This record gives sequence, C-alpha cells and structure tokens, in this order.
Amino acid sequence: MIEIVGVGFRKSRKTYYFDPEGEKYTCGENVVVETVRGMELGHILIENRMVEKESLVAELKPIERRATEKDLATYQKNLERRDEAFKICCEKIAKHKLDMKLIDVEFMIDGAKIVFYFSSDGRVDFRELAKDLAGCFRNRIELRQIGVRDEAKMLGGIGICGRPLCCSKWLHDFQPVSIKMAKQQNLSLNPSKISGTCGRLMCCLNFEDEIYKELRKGMPNDNERVDTPDGPAKVISVDYFNGKIHTRALEIDPETGEEVFDHKIRTFTREEIKRHRTKGDKDESSDANETIEEDIRELEAMMRDF
Repeated sequence: MIEIVGVGFRKSRKTYYFDPEGEKYTCGENVVVETVRGMELGHILIENRMVEKESLVAELKPIERRATEKDLATYQKNLERRDEAFKICCEKIAKHKLDMKLIDVEFMIDGAKIVFYFSSDGRVDFRELAKDLAGCFRNRIELRQIGVRDEAKMLGGIGICGRPLCCSKWLHDFQPVSIKMAKQQNLSLNPSKISGTCGRLMCCLNFEDEIYKELRKGMPNDNERVDTPDGPAKVISVDYFNGKIHTRALEIDPETGEEVFDHKIRTFTREEIKRHRTKGDKDESSDANETIEEDIRELEAMMRDF
C-alpha cells in the first residue's frame, strides 16, 4: 500500500495522483505540483488515502508545496496576461500566414514557460513563429497542437441535448466511437444528427453501447424472417427494451403462388419466435449485411468531410 492525494487542474477534469510525503491535505486546498507541462497550480480533489501500489500506472511525483499568497497572486496575474498574449499570438500567426487556429494560452506558475494550444487540419511548421514569440515575451515558448475533441473540451459549449459538453464537464478520457454503435442503437445515420460540436461522433454513443449489445442478444434484425406461433413472418421492428418483436405474417397468394405480407402487425416475445434459417433467407441476410457495411463505409467517409 502507498499513500496518495488526488490533484485536479483548471484545464483537466481528470484526477492525478501525487505523493503527499507525510503531509495531510484537505479537499479544495491549493498546491503547486510538477507536471509534464511544468510547474502548475492545482487543487486537492482526493484527501490522503492508501491505495494498492499495483494500481498506479506511473511513479508518483511529490507535491512541491502548498500554494502561497504569492503563488495565487502570480496565477491571477497570469490569467490577466493571457488575453494580451492570445491577441499577440494571433497577430503573429496572421503575419506568418500559418494555417492554424489558436485555442488557449497558459502561463506556468513559476514563469518558466508559456504554452500556446492550437488546432490545425495538418502539420504546421511553426519554428519561425516560436522564435518570434520567444523574442516578444522573453520566455521559453511551447506550441502544442491539439485535436478537435480536445479543442471542444477546452472551449466548452452546449450539446444538442441542451446540457454542457460531457468532455468539458466531467469526461476524463476520450473513448473510441464508431458508426456501428449508432447503427446498433437504431439511431439516424445522418452525420449532423450523431455528430458533436467538435464535428466527430458524439461521445455519448459509447455510454449505452454495452447495454444495447446485451439487449440485442437472441433478437432478430429488421426484415428478417422468423417462425412464430402463427406461422412464418417477417420482422417489421424490434423493441429491445421491452423484448418485443413486431411482425407481419407471410402468406401464399393462391393465384400467383407468391409470398405476400398480411397487413396486420403481430407482436411476440423473444421466447415465442424461432429465427428462420432457410438457404434463401441466409443469402438475403448476407446481402443485407453487405449493404449495411457499404452504408457504414459511406457514412465514415462523409464524417471525415463533415
């Protein structure tokens, strides 16, 4: 077992573990710690506790010190300097005619470095820009390119659900999201309907994916043929949450000998039906799956251009 405290930062919703080195900390207390970006001001989110050493993914760094009045004053001053630095950097970007969008500026608490966050569709040669900024601010400059998801996380906003973006409110890490998740949840495959503010697939598609996978077990697909207590039928729709399958009965036209569908919709439970697996139905299902895969490939291409 090893003692840890959890520290949070303004730009991150994730909690990072540090070594308290025997000191006792309380929630909300400001501390100065060393991160990959440099010396930063954080706040205690998790008070002293013991955890299994094997559960830690990296070696613990010690907390440098409790934040002093001077640290808090420096932090406030850096926030005030941010707007001016942001404006100057935008002017320099325009001067060098670089295809990049400045997102945010961050001053390290010890004044050792200024970090400029930007987004761009491709690689950017910002060496001349970095030299220009270093000469202007007389400080070490770091330009860090971030993705569109990180951009949305930094800037925040309101999603189509009417609530603040999950990534800017509570979501710690981005998980992979695919078109197949939307298809499995019977959502509209219109890119504008399943895309977030960042232009990528909404993170919330991933939240209920495991539930839908479990609910779909043993359930037929739309347009699939099944055997019911009333005879062979074709699936019209499936209610996964209530476990109901809505079907139309298949009948043979006495004049033409062709299969026709009864207009009456009959509803059955999962246990009442038996999935029909004739050779012809298997081929039809295979063709349907191929069509679905083609739709997914086309939608993924549309998402890249969206």
